[in-house]
Amino acid sequence: MDLDSFEELVLKRQSCREFSDMPVDDALVERICRIALLAPSACNAQPWKLYFAVGDKCREIAKGVQDLGMNKFASEAAALIAVVEGKSNLTAKVGARIKDNEFTRHDLGMLTAHLVLAAQSAGLGSCILGWRNEEKLRASFGLEKDAKIAVVVALGYPKEGYPIREKKRKPLEETLKKV
Repeated sequence: MDLDSFEELVLKRQSCREFSDMPVDDALVERICRIALLAPSACNAQPWKLYFAVGDKCREIAKGVQDLGMNKFASEAAALIAVVEGKSNLTAKVGARIKDNEFTRHDLGMLTAHLVLAAQSAGLGSCILGWRNEEKLRASFGLEKDAKIAVVVALGYPKEGYPIREKKRKPLEETLKKV
């Protein structure tokens, strides 16, 4: 892939909030997850686990991201993926303490970025959901009571005609400096 192709992928990737009713094959979701799991992490700790659901189970799980009327569109998603914080390795823990920097959060962010970009490259829309009811989600995904869910990612084919929105970003001179 060249830089122009990658830029095109990034320009097309956006939060999708209108999904078609076309199902997504388990094997495709699993492949997207496998690709995302190739993301880098501090000291190769890989402090994460992914859990996914499709079909009726997905609609049940969607209730866990819909408190107070939020994320109503999640019920239309063909798949939901929970990005769950896992255990870090000793080297990453020591480095985080010495540098006063929690590397796990950065690692989970990189994994999530890989996840949504892999989904986009497969023609799927995605939306990263931060609003959630941890207790409902842990129960629906069958997680331990102390599991920490970083985000839930909704996946599906965008509804026909769903527009690609122009990226609105701060001016480059405010965010990029050569030193």
